[in-house]
Amino acid sequence: MDTSWLSEVHWTEEGLVPAIAQDYKNKRILMVAWMNHQALELTVSEQRAIYWSRSRKKLWRKGEESGHVQKLHRLFLDCDADAIILEVEQVGGIACHTGRESCFFHELVNESDKKNDENQKKVWRIVEPVKKEPKDIYKK
Repeated sequence: MDTSWLSEVHWTEEGLVPAIAQDYKNKRILMVAWMNHQALELTVSEQRAIYWSRSRKKLWRKGEESGHVQKLHRLFLDCDADAIILEVEQVGGIACHTGRESCFFHELVNESDKKNDENQKKVWRIVEPVKKEPKDIYKK
Protein backbone atom coordinates (compact mmCIF):
# COMPACT_ATOMS: atom_id res chain seq x y z
CA MET A 1 0.00 0.00 0.00
CA ASP A 2 1.25 3.47 -0.89
CA THR A 3 1.96 5.48 2.27
CA SER A 4 3.38 8.64 0.69
CA TRP A 5 0.32 10.53 1.97
CA LEU A 6 1.73 10.15 5.51
CA SER A 7 4.57 12.53 4.64
CA GLU A 8 2.05 15.34 4.10
CA VAL A 9 1.08 15.31 7.79
CA HIS A 10 2.90 17.85 9.96
CA TRP A 11 3.89 15.73 12.93
CA THR A 12 4.93 17.16 16.31
CA GLU A 13 8.55 16.84 17.43
CA GLU A 14 7.45 13.63 19.19
CA GLY A 15 6.13 12.27 15.87
CA LEU A 16 2.47 12.68 16.81
CA VAL A 17 -0.63 14.37 15.42
CA PRO A 18 -3.85 15.13 17.36
CA ALA A 19 -6.78 13.03 16.17
CA ILE A 20 -10.38 14.09 16.76
CA ALA A 21 -13.00 11.33 16.62
CA GLN A 22 -16.36 12.58 15.42
CA ASP A 23 -19.63 10.66 14.98
CA TYR A 24 -20.10 10.22 11.24
CA LYS A 25 -23.90 10.70 11.42
CA ASN A 26 -24.56 13.52 13.89
CA LYS A 27 -21.05 15.10 13.77
CA ARG A 28 -20.71 15.16 17.58
CA ILE A 29 -17.12 15.26 18.83
CA LEU A 30 -16.52 12.04 20.74
CA MET A 31 -12.91 12.31 21.86
CA VAL A 32 -9.41 13.56 21.12
CA ALA A 33 -6.36 11.31 21.11
CA TRP A 34 -2.95 11.12 19.46
CA MET A 35 -1.63 9.15 16.49
CA ASN A 36 1.86 8.38 15.32
CA HIS A 37 2.76 7.27 11.77
CA GLN A 38 2.01 3.62 12.50
CA ALA A 39 -1.32 4.35 14.20
CA LEU A 40 -2.54 6.47 11.28
CA GLU A 41 -1.36 3.95 8.70
CA LEU A 42 -3.03 1.06 10.57
CA THR A 43 -6.22 3.08 11.05
CA VAL A 44 -6.50 3.44 7.29
CA SER A 45 -5.56 -0.17 6.49
CA GLU A 46 -7.80 -1.72 9.18
CA GLN A 47 -10.61 0.86 8.82
CA ARG A 48 -10.87 1.27 12.60
CA ALA A 49 -9.42 3.86 14.98
CA ILE A 50 -5.99 3.04 16.34
CA TYR A 51 -4.25 5.60 18.51
CA TRP A 52 -0.90 6.11 20.22
CA SER A 53 -1.08 6.03 24.01
CA ARG A 54 1.37 8.62 25.31
CA SER A 55 1.14 7.27 28.87
CA ARG A 56 1.63 3.60 27.94
CA LYS A 57 3.96 4.34 24.99
CA LYS A 58 2.19 1.86 22.72
CA LEU A 59 -0.50 1.53 20.09
CA TRP A 60 -4.04 1.46 21.40
CA ARG A 61 -6.81 -0.06 19.31
CA LYS A 62 -9.95 1.77 20.41
CA GLY A 63 -12.27 -0.82 21.91
CA GLU A 64 -9.64 -3.52 22.49
CA GLU A 65 -10.74 -3.82 26.13
CA SER A 66 -14.21 -2.24 26.14
CA GLY A 67 -15.53 -3.53 22.83
CA HIS A 68 -16.37 0.09 21.91
CA VAL A 69 -14.59 0.04 18.55
CA GLN A 70 -14.58 3.06 16.25
CA LYS A 71 -15.21 2.01 12.64
CA LEU A 72 -13.64 4.51 10.23
CA HIS A 73 -15.92 6.11 7.64
CA ARG A 74 -13.89 9.13 6.50
CA LEU A 75 -10.58 10.80 7.37
CA PHE A 76 -9.72 14.50 7.07
CA LEU A 77 -6.51 16.51 7.41
CA ASP A 78 -6.88 20.18 8.41
CA CYS A 79 -5.59 23.14 6.39
CA ASP A 80 -2.31 23.31 8.33
CA ALA A 81 -1.87 19.53 8.00
CA ASP A 82 -1.37 19.25 11.77
CA ALA A 83 -4.66 17.75 12.96
CA ILE A 84 -6.79 14.80 11.87
CA ILE A 85 -10.55 14.26 12.05
CA LEU A 86 -11.82 10.71 11.94
CA GLU A 87 -15.49 10.35 11.13
CA VAL A 88 -16.38 7.12 12.89
CA GLU A 89 -19.20 4.82 13.80
CA GLN A 90 -18.93 4.40 17.56
CA VAL A 91 -19.85 0.80 18.33
CA GLY A 92 -21.92 0.58 21.52
CA GLY A 93 -22.47 4.34 21.63
CA ILE A 94 -19.74 4.87 24.25
CA ALA A 95 -16.47 6.62 23.38
CA CYS A 96 -15.34 7.76 26.83
CA HIS A 97 -13.63 5.57 29.44
CA THR A 98 -16.10 7.08 31.96
CA GLY A 99 -18.94 5.20 30.23
CA ARG A 100 -20.35 8.25 28.42
CA GLU A 101 -21.09 8.80 24.74
CA SER A 102 -18.47 11.57 24.49
CA CYS A 103 -15.43 12.65 26.47
CA PHE A 104 -16.81 16.20 26.30
CA PHE A 105 -19.43 16.11 29.05
CA HIS A 106 -18.37 19.06 31.23
CA GLU A 107 -20.05 22.34 30.29
CA LEU A 108 -18.99 25.72 31.68
CA VAL A 109 -22.09 27.25 33.29
CA ASN A 110 -23.08 29.80 35.92
CA GLU A 111 -23.18 28.32 39.40
CA SER A 112 -26.78 29.42 39.92
CA ASP A 113 -29.66 29.98 37.56
CA LYS A 114 -29.87 33.69 38.38
CA LYS A 115 -29.39 35.32 34.99
CA ASN A 116 -28.96 38.94 36.13
CA ASP A 117 -26.05 38.42 38.52
CA GLU A 118 -22.93 39.69 36.71
CA ASN A 119 -20.57 38.26 39.34
CA GLN A 120 -21.74 34.69 39.16
CA LYS A 121 -19.13 32.07 39.63
CA LYS A 122 -18.52 29.81 36.63
CA VAL A 123 -18.35 26.06 37.22
CA TRP A 124 -17.91 22.95 35.11
CA ARG A 125 -21.12 20.94 35.25
CA ILE A 126 -21.55 17.35 34.08
CA VAL A 127 -24.27 17.46 31.43
CA GLU A 128 -24.24 13.90 30.14
CA PRO A 129 -25.23 10.71 31.96
CA VAL A 130 -23.11 7.59 32.27
CA LYS A 131 -24.46 4.99 29.85
CA LYS A 132 -22.53 2.13 31.42
CA GLU A 133 -20.43 2.01 34.55
CA PRO A 134 -16.68 1.72 33.83
CA LYS A 135 -16.37 -1.21 36.27
CA ASP A 136 -18.82 -3.09 34.01
CA ILE A 137 -16.89 -2.15 30.86
CA TYR A 138 -13.32 -2.81 32.02
CA LYS A 139 -13.27 -6.07 33.91
CA LYS A 140 -9.57 -6.04 34.83
